[in-house]
Amino acid sequence: MTKRILTLALTLVMTAALFIGGGQSAWAAENGSTGDAELIVGIAADLDSSLDPHVSSSSAGTREVLFNIYEGLLKPDTEGNLVPAVAEDYTVSEAADQYTFTLREGVRFHDGSEVTAGDVVYSLTRAAGLDTGEPLMATLANVAGVEAADDKTVVVTLSTPDVEFPAYMTAAIIPEGSDPADGIVGTGPFRYVSRSPQENIVMERFEDYWGEKARCAKVTFRVIEDGQTMVMSLRSGAIDLAAHLEASQVAELADLTVLEGSMNLVQAVYLNNAQPPFDEPLVRQALCYGVDKQMVIDLAGDGHGFAVGSSMYPAFGKYFDAELTDFYQPDAQKALELLAQAGYDAAHPLAFTITVPSNYTPHVDAAQVVVNLLDQLGGAVKAEIQQVEWATWYSDVYQGRQFEATVCGMDASTLTASAMLSRFVSDSPKNFIGFVNADYDAAYAAALATEDDAEQVARFRDCQSILAQQAANVYIQDLADFVVMQPNVTGYRFYPLYVMDLGCVEKTA
Repeated sequence: MTKRILTLALTLVMTAALFIGGGQSAWAAENGSTGDAELIVGIAADLDSSLDPHVSSSSAGTREVLFNIYEGLLKPDTEGNLVPAVAEDYTVSEAADQYTFTLREGVRFHDGSEVTAGDVVYSLTRAAGLDTGEPLMATLANVAGVEAADDKTVVVTLSTPDVEFPAYMTAAIIPEGSDPADGIVGTGPFRYVSRSPQENIVMERFEDYWGEKARCAKVTFRVIEDGQTMVMSLRSGAIDLAAHLEASQVAELADLTVLEGSMNLVQAVYLNNAQPPFDEPLVRQALCYGVDKQMVIDLAGDGHGFAVGSSMYPAFGKYFDAELTDFYQPDAQKALELLAQAGYDAAHPLAFTITVPSNYTPHVDAAQVVVNLLDQLGGAVKAEIQQVEWATWYSDVYQGRQFEATVCGMDASTLTASAMLSRFVSDSPKNFIGFVNADYDAAYAAALATEDDAEQVARFRDCQSILAQQAANVYIQDLADFVVMQPNVTGYRFYPLYVMDLGCVEKTA
C-alpha cells in the first residue's frame, strides 16, 4: 500500500503558474524587455575543475552555477518546499523505504533529446554508486535499487526507511550513458556554453525548457577574486549583479539596487577536535565564553548577521534551536577559569593559528575580530591568523585536516537537517574537525531511524545541543547576504539554500 505525498496546494498552484512554459514572460511584456539581454554576474572564486553535478563540490559557488543548468526529479523553491521538476509527482510506501516517481511529459535535455525513465535510472544509479560500490553522492548511499516500471515511472528502493529521502531527489538527471567530463548536459533553464578557467563561465537560455523560459538570453559569470575590484566593476557597470557582498562594500554602492538576505550557512571558528589543544573540551568551552558573537557581527559585519549557537541556520525553521544561540554568554572570567583548569594562563598562554581562505573576506574579518577578543583575556590566549589561497585551504584544512582552527561557513546541499549534522558523526568522511561523541552518534542514528516527524525534529535538536554542550566549535552566525544589482536589473530571489536562480532575473535596456 502506498500513500501520495503532495506539496501544499498553494505551492503547486504557484509552481504551475511559474513554470508553464513558452513565450515571453509577463514581466518582460509589461516592462518592455526583449528578453535578449546578456547578464554579467560577478563571482568571487572560480568553479571546481569538475562540473560533474554528482561529484562533491569543494565550492558552494559551483553549486550556485549548476543550479541553473541541472535539475533533479524535484527542486527547492524560495520557501524551502520541494516542488516538481523532472518528475510531476511521486508516491511513497507506508514503510518509507520505496519511492515511485512519475516523470513529467515533454522534459528535454539541452542536446534536444527527451528525458526517459532510462535516463533517470542511469543518473541515480551513477550517483548512488550502485554499479561501482562507491557512491558519488553520499546522500544516496542508502539507495539499494533503481528500476524503471515503464517509460515514465521510476521506482527507488532504499536499504532502510528514510522520510527525508525526497530532499535528495534534487540530484541532477543527465542523459543515459553520458559523462559530464565529455559534455555538460542538463534540463535546466540555461544550457552550458563555455568556460575559461579563472576568467568566466558562460551559459545561454535553453529555448526548449519545459517551464517558463529564462528572462535573459545569456549569462556570463565573471571571476573577480578581489573584493575592491568587484565593487569597482559594479560602480562602472562592467557587471550587472554580484552576491555575497559585505556591508562595507555595499556602503560604496548606495546608488544601486541592494537586497539583503542570509547566506544560509553556519560561520564558526571550526576547531580540530582530534588534535591538541582542542582535543580538550575545557579549552573549546573557554573560547566559546571568550568570543562575543554579537561583537563579531557588529564589528565584522556592521551589525548585519544572524547569531547561531550550533550547526543549524535559521532558514531550517523547525530544526533550528534559537535557544542555543545564548548557550555561551560572553564571560571573560569564566573563560579564564576554564583555561586555568586546562593549564593555560598569561605565563603559559594557549597559542594557536586560525587558517582562513584569503578570498573570503567575511571569514578573514571575523577571524580578526575573534583574535582581538581573545587578546583581551589577560594574555592567556595568543591566536594568530594565517591566510591561504582557497585551493590550499581546501586541500590542507578541509581534506588534509592539517589545521588547529579555521573560520569558514558550512552550508547544506539539500533541504534536510542531516545535510548540516551528518558531518559531525564520528565516522563521517565530512567530519573534518574530528568530532567524536557516542551520544551524538546515537541521537543522529535515532533521528534517521524514526518515521515520526516530531520525534525526528527532537533528535536532530538533541544533536545540536550536544554540539553546543561539547563546544565542538565556536559558533558565530549565518552571514548576511547582500546582493547588489544595476538599476535595470530586477527579479532576484533568495533561497534557503546556497543557490543562485538566474532564470527569474530580468535586465532591461
